[in-house]
Amino acid sequence: MKFWDHQQNARAETRRLLLAFALAVAVLVLAVHGALVLAWWLMAALLPVHLPFPAGFLAANVGVSLLLVLGGWWVETSNLRAGGVKLAQRVGARELRASLSHAEQRLANVVDELCIAAHMPRPQVMVLPRTDAINAFAAGWDEADAVVAVTQGALDHLTREELQGMVAHELSHLHEGDTRLKMRLAGMVFGLELVHNFGEEMRERPGLAWWFGSAIMLAGLAGWLTGRMLKAAVSRQREHLADARAVQWTRSKDGLGGVLRKVMAQRRATSAGYEARGHTGLAHPAVQHMLLVDAQGMHRLARWLDSHPSLDERVQRIYGRRMPPLPLTPVNEAPEPAPRAGTVAPGAVSLASLVDPFSRL
Repeated sequence: MKFWDHQQNARAETRRLLLAFALAVAVLVLAVHGALVLAWWLMAALLPVHLPFPAGFLAANVGVSLLLVLGGWWVETSNLRAGGVKLAQRVGARELRASLSHAEQRLANVVDELCIAAHMPRPQVMVLPRTDAINAFAAGWDEADAVVAVTQGALDHLTREELQGMVAHELSHLHEGDTRLKMRLAGMVFGLELVHNFGEEMRERPGLAWWFGSAIMLAGLAGWLTGRMLKAAVSRQREHLADARAVQWTRSKDGLGGVLRKVMAQRRATSAGYEARGHTGLAHPAVQHMLLVDAQGMHRLARWLDSHPSLDERVQRIYGRRMPPLPLTPVNEAPEPAPRAGTVAPGAVSLASLVDPFSRL
């Protein structure tokens, strides 16, 4: 995998999509004004009396539209600022218990090693104990609030190398600021939705309000759907970026690649009701776009609204070709003690091999 090229392409595509998002907001504001002007002309044409065009119509329309979009963005992002740890607890995660579980000790060692290799502070590590599906997510607005949560299914079925790939992917989201970016985009989409909702409420009233409400509702619906499409496209690019960063940091295609291939096997083995049974807690809409793999099967919409690329596409990017699923087998690796300062846990990949870009190529 040419991870440098994939990272550059993902960043460039993200910039283009964010520019398109800003343009979509501007077009929405102008569309609302245009729709209201058209509604005014149609209404004036149907009335027997002449109605002069209202003064300050443009300023009022633009001002109200921006107030709804930016106000909704502020309200939604304020609600999402509860914190990464609180969000993880809300979906059922608990603190890591490394002293009581060999699997959780291995996870703690992996997080410590990768944080040193990536030159970033260690986030809070949590576990979703009643979630059988292989998955993980990262959340938090800043370093002090960052959290990485891993499911029990990942601890049970992933080797150490695969766990490294999973953790590296989530740390990349924190390193690149993806959690903040996705939360801000979610807030902006909520603001666009408010325009549609405002028009829908106006439309329920008779007379002049019905005309204006219909115009605002149609323009707002187009803006909201466009915002959702662009938000999903940005999310897919950040997933590609995190995949490439995970391969760069671990110097292993089989790490993250093995995780995705085991998820493919898990989904094929239990396709009916897989998400409902295996993703306990991860159905929460606040974390679905943050997951390592999307919670497929609960609310499948059109492909252009998916927050994650397909598993086949991600695996093909990592390996350069299509790969079959990997069988799910319980992990049978030797327990790891808590490492002392300056040491690497037994069986771990050395930090030098993670940092040196030529040591494992």
